[in-house]
Amino acid sequence: MGTLTYDTKLQVSFDDRVLAHLQAVIWSKLRRGEHFAFTWTEASRGAFGRTSIWLSPNIPIAFEYFGSRAPRLNPAWIQVLTKSANSAAGLTILPEPPDPGARTV
Repeated sequence: MGTLTYDTKLQVSFDDRVLAHLQAVIWSKLRRGEHFAFTWTEASRGAFGRTSIWLSPNIPIAFEYFGSRAPRLNPAWIQVLTKSANSAAGLTILPEPPDPGARTV
């Protein structure tokens, strides 16, 4: 499990694979100076199971990973997450679609 730290005040854990894909999308948008919402759910938080933040290039964000190896990024998932981030509702974590470049055994 990796950690996303937002504005040094909020820390949330995500699976390293999910976090790597979120990082790719978030950094891409922030690099272009774009502001957008990010909403996720956490069943472990009981009544407080949904969190939304406003991402802006002016607010510090950090990605820390448990594992030392970077997961292979699925371009199809990045595309789906980017489309979500560009919507009025903002970025949400959507299921990973099949990776068209993945090798099957």
